[in-house]
Amino acid sequence: MLSVNRRIKDIVGSTTLAITARAKELQAQGHDVVNFGAGEPDFDTPDFIKKAGIKAIEKGMTKYTPSIGTQELREAVVAKFRKDNGLEYKPNQIVVSCGAKHSLFNIIQVLVDDGNEVIFQSPYWVSYPEMVKAAGGKSVIIPTTAKSGYKITPDLLRQHITPKTRVLIINSPSNPTGVMYHKEELAKIAQICVERHIYVISDEIYEKLIYDTNVFTSIASLGQGIYDLTLTVNGTSKAYAMTGWRIGYAAGPLEVMEYIKKYQDHSTSNPASISQAAALEALKACEESIVNMRQVFRQRRDLMLKCLDKIPELSYIRPEGAFYVFCDFSKVGDATKIAQKMLDDVKVAGIPGDGFGAPNYIRFSFATSDERIQEGITRVGQWIKEFSLKGE
Repeated sequence: MLSVNRRIKDIVGSTTLAITARAKELQAQGHDVVNFGAGEPDFDTPDFIKKAGIKAIEKGMTKYTPSIGTQELREAVVAKFRKDNGLEYKPNQIVVSCGAKHSLFNIIQVLVDDGNEVIFQSPYWVSYPEMVKAAGGKSVIIPTTAKSGYKITPDLLRQHITPKTRVLIINSPSNPTGVMYHKEELAKIAQICVERHIYVISDEIYEKLIYDTNVFTSIASLGQGIYDLTLTVNGTSKAYAMTGWRIGYAAGPLEVMEYIKKYQDHSTSNPASISQAAALEALKACEESIVNMRQVFRQRRDLMLKCLDKIPELSYIRPEGAFYVFCDFSKVGDATKIAQKMLDDVKVAGIPGDGFGAPNYIRFSFATSDERIQEGITRVGQWIKEFSLKGE
């Protein structure tokens, strides 16, 4: 029998990747699959960013860079945090990594030790609990509901803090719910974390994709106390349609970032030099490409909600950001089985909620065309009627 590291043995594979792989398999067989599983923009990377990558290759920028990223890119990240978030960092407080997921993994590995508790809410992004397992920590999950807007309240947070609490993870806007924490809510959470000296990992990868307001608040901006405890994570994947380029970055207290640098030195070393050159161009550019993409996503969100409103068995919370609608299928049946049957029966792919800690739900991504949204949700509605008539 194979013997593996005890921390790795119990890690669960990604439900998102499994469903997506099955959908692509069906497509390869010639089936007309409407894929609502995608966790990435369907837009191509903007041409000016691609040209920057090509230029970097032509200039011979194909060598190692500092493991934490080039000086130029880290300075651009500093400028981004200052302009967008009101946060002041120095380049030595920035570590550029192979995607925001990599940044999150690095931070958890550095901050979490055996027996430390990491608090986050359900529904949660699928990788949080597995990252905590890999570090030897314990996930303390705060259940939230549609009634509470899928948000942690100060009272709930206090109830779940113990002497072993080390880290709180906040994902705003959220994958999978699209819910966003606002300044007043974050201020109350920040106060508790400062009082109890709890580190905060603020996952802000969907920051640029918000639809009903132009105001986004980074929790680290709410005072020196919380600034000193916050690790802010972002990247170029979602805002600039650069998922395959694999560039993320983290900023935080210098003493923590020094350990993250050491950890990355001996794991991946530097992110791809070509990708860094492209990311530098993305961060330096005006936000016209983001504004256009955000407007399209907002229209698609509204279209998907309009289509879902015609299916009385389903309910949802209106997403304020990201590109997902988290649908409650509890009136239909077992959402995990339903997700598989929908894919098999009517070729619509959605991600079952069990991987997000919400087994009655299915996540639909609206990172696809208007035509596919209308077609896919129509299929779902018709299938639910037939499914109900069969008494399944």
